[in-house]
Amino acid sequence: MNHKTLGAEGEKMAVAYLAARGYRIRECNFRCRLGEIDLVAEEGRTLVFVEVKTRRSRRFGLPKEAVTPAKQARLRRIAEYYLLTHGGGDRPCRFDVLGVTIGPDGKPHMDLIRGAF
Repeated sequence: MNHKTLGAEGEKMAVAYLAARGYRIRECNFRCRLGEIDLVAEEGRTLVFVEVKTRRSRRFGLPKEAVTPAKQARLRRIAEYYLLTHGGGDRPCRFDVLGVTIGPDGKPHMDLIRGAF
């Protein structure tokens, strides 16, 4: 499985995981000239921007460790653009990071960090 396929598979698993926990997925892979946010969801009244990081092992660290301060700043700018173009700026917002580690048996381990930054 190449990097792009692995990421897409992890995002599919993330959608199912979050939906089972009460999140309502509004958009997958929101793209604009500034970049991309993997998932835009709602949990109750809160708008949640979710960064999904998928790995096959923890050899290179935890998936969440890939969300660097520079990546966080970029995600904030994209979220601001999303709010300007889609509305919703009057409601609470937060950023979650969902680490998906797919084991050798193909089963995922999910590590959800609510309000990660």
